[in-house]
Amino acid sequence: MSPLVSESPATSRRATRLQRALAHEDRPQQPSALDAFVLARRKFLAAERIDMSGLASELGVNRVTLYRWVGSREQLLVEVIWSLGARTLEQIGTSVRARGSERVVQVVVRFLDAVISNAGMKRWLAEEGEAAMRLLTRFDTGFQPRLIEAIHELLATEHEAGEIDLPVDLRELAYVIVRLIESYTYLDLITGEAPEAKRAEPVLRMLLR
Repeated sequence: MSPLVSESPATSRRATRLQRALAHEDRPQQPSALDAFVLARRKFLAAERIDMSGLASELGVNRVTLYRWVGSREQLLVEVIWSLGARTLEQIGTSVRARGSERVVQVVVRFLDAVISNAGMKRWLAEEGEAAMRLLTRFDTGFQPRLIEAIHELLATEHEAGEIDLPVDLRELAYVIVRLIESYTYLDLITGEAPEAKRAEPVLRMLLR
């Protein structure tokens, strides 16, 4: 005779992640490295300083645990800023309808403008300018190579579509464009002048002729 109450899916076979999560929904979740990242990104966007002691306190963990999760404050900052930069590039790329060199110019100039006008970036550069510049322009910190790769992908997509045909290696050009972005982002630190994305536009057009 079969039982009146059949076994639930969770007991008759291996539970799904959702089922396991629902089974423990009344228990407090333990903080994780991802929580630290999300909190740090929220603070950056709010133009607040990312303080490791403060993050650890808010997450309810000690500093040793936090550093084990993220490596260092510098590594955490790189991941936070790259996540914002990558998202911004994607959003701009979706909104720009132009093709060829014009597309590259519009994407890069709009990206540069978004970086310059970001409240978190403004605060960071104002308070930690030299350190910020070193962190984002040194190849070994991990930010610059990812930005170069993103710009190279932008150029390669237009090249493969037959929209641009330039007599230079596209990866070399991507590197030069990233250095241009950096120069105008840190203009205040380099020359004392206020950063302005539009100033980069004629230089970009010359590079992409």
